[in-house]
Amino acid sequence: MPLPKSNNYTIEDIYSLPDGQRAELIDGQIYNMAPLSPFHQELVMELSATLRDYIKKNSGPCKVYPAPFAVFLNQDDHNYVEPDISVICDPNRINEKGCNGAPDFIIEIVSPSSQRMDYLTKLFKYRTAGVREYWIVNPMKQTVQTYFFGDVEDSNQYSFDDEISVGIYDDLKICIADLLK
Repeated sequence: MPLPKSNNYTIEDIYSLPDGQRAELIDGQIYNMAPLSPFHQELVMELSATLRDYIKKNSGPCKVYPAPFAVFLNQDDHNYVEPDISVICDPNRINEKGCNGAPDFIIEIVSPSSQRMDYLTKLFKYRTAGVREYWIVNPMKQTVQTYFFGDVEDSNQYSFDDEISVGIYDDLKICIADLLK
């Protein structure tokens, strides 16, 4: 029995989707994105604002981009993602379509339908593309899994009540529970 033909979609297929339909493209496969919950959006807003305020206060060069924001991870025609939060420190990576190459820091907020994608597929893609830091915020378990892909790689799990150091900054700590008060 022959194997089913695998589709090899491109960014053009993403751009051809009906208005309002969101999807990501990873290695030529399209993954539809489920609608987001209000709590998910609250987390995105609070984390984005915290990062933006820190960057502005410290006159940093980085910019914070919440979803929907296009990231062309490998600068090819077969990978297009929309991380919940992207922090980009090199302005040369930004153009009118989004970010070309890996953001410095990515945060994904897990939903029931995105767990496998966030914990496995995107972890691998972000690491190999050159993302420096990746957080997976899980509202269902109230945990944050952090990955730092610098010279020394590190991974830790925290609860929403813990103060979590942001690896790309020396003096920024975030407590998710404090953001939600």
